[in-house]
Amino acid sequence: MASLQVPMRGKSGGNPVTKAVILVGGPSRGTRFRPLSLDLPKLAVCNPELRGSQYIDVGHPIISHCFAVIAKVPEIREVFIVGYYDESVFREFIKDCGRSHPNISIRYLREYQSLGTAGGLYHFRDAILKGRPDRFFVLNADVCCSFPLEQMLRLFEEKDAEAVILGTRVPNDAATNFGCIVSDAHSKRVLHYVEKPESHISNLINCGVYLFATEAIFPSIKSAIKRRSDRPRIISYPSTDALDRQYVPRSVDDDEDGEKNEVIRLEQDILSDLADSRQFFVLETKDFWRQIKTAGSAVPANALYLMKAFQQQSEELAKPSATILPPVFIHPTANVDPTAKLGPNVSIGPRATVGAGVRIKESIVLEDAEIRHDACVLYSIIGWSSRVGAWARVEGTPTPVREHSTSIVKNGVKVQSITILGKECAVGDEVRVQNCVCLPYKELKRDVQNEVIM
Repeated sequence: MASLQVPMRGKSGGNPVTKAVILVGGPSRGTRFRPLSLDLPKLAVCNPELRGSQYIDVGHPIISHCFAVIAKVPEIREVFIVGYYDESVFREFIKDCGRSHPNISIRYLREYQSLGTAGGLYHFRDAILKGRPDRFFVLNADVCCSFPLEQMLRLFEEKDAEAVILGTRVPNDAATNFGCIVSDAHSKRVLHYVEKPESHISNLINCGVYLFATEAIFPSIKSAIKRRSDRPRIISYPSTDALDRQYVPRSVDDDEDGEKNEVIRLEQDILSDLADSRQFFVLETKDFWRQIKTAGSAVPANALYLMKAFQQQSEELAKPSATILPPVFIHPTANVDPTAKLGPNVSIGPRATVGAGVRIKESIVLEDAEIRHDACVLYSIIGWSSRVGAWARVEGTPTPVREHSTSIVKNGVKVQSITILGKECAVGDEVRVQNCVCLPYKELKRDVQNEVIM
């Protein structure tokens, strides 16, 4: 394996150089985000929510939340998007970012296959290390939080850290669904890290946001790749006469295996080893955090961003009134009847139409959708150009605020708690739709509940 040249801290002269990487995955992912990701990749889906402390209107992709907070860190002048989507997916987003932030270089680095969260970083190490940066942020794009990057940077400098991870507390019964962090409460040093442990070890979990010293992370990934390549592999023979399995060593010179060796994940392969370095620290955030893994998770994520905007008294939000229960965001091009009652936690997208007497609560109405008079929409997502008929009722089931799953059990069947209408769906007049996921271009003429309508 070729020698790895990384900058040593303090050798670059002047102020430390900082970069950022946004991890976006690829097209084999996003299946849990259906039906919203059938026409667009998950991270290019436009969410009608506000973001950060510089709020934008509807129609921006999920990934823009990450870029917005990165752009507020003065030290960062170069941002990479790493994934294996086609380049065209992010072309317009990158152009928009270039126009709004001409002082920041943003590039998309496409993997030839899924390389894992660490494998992608290592594959593009030459691009990341160009200019000899001292450290770089890594953000998973499918999380919803306030991204306290400046606080992470301060902790990194105070502790002379090799790595800082963002952590948050979750209920004990949910902790094993995430990477769990055991830390020293006084020093904030990470003592132990386990990805999705079988039993409870801590309710402090990994938020998917990191700050790494270049001199530490790339050698760690290289060591993990070497361990993977040195591990024996199992060869099994199809003949029933040769049932015995034979171990053979891996060859790093084998092109096919060489590619597979680079499928390395930060969470499973790297973070546990970094905890042994004694220079791995955790910043525990008390602010909101949530994964955006399924289409239904966009509703609670939307609520978190709206509440943050309301707390900061954003002028982008609709003014509270007898028919507006804050926080509510209404796009300037939307047409909302003054007798419709909206909120809390409602976002109305561009050119959407909301008729007289409509009630909408805890929901997202995407662009060009129509909610006809006296309809009721609760805990739902109304897809692009979909129509909800007069006196119809489209509803999901409320879940606890701190619940990280959007699935519930109804009559012994696991269903989505959020009702989702895909693109150009139609719900007939006086029809009730409850806890359903409706794929695009479907027309519902009868009451349905607890179903996936295909």
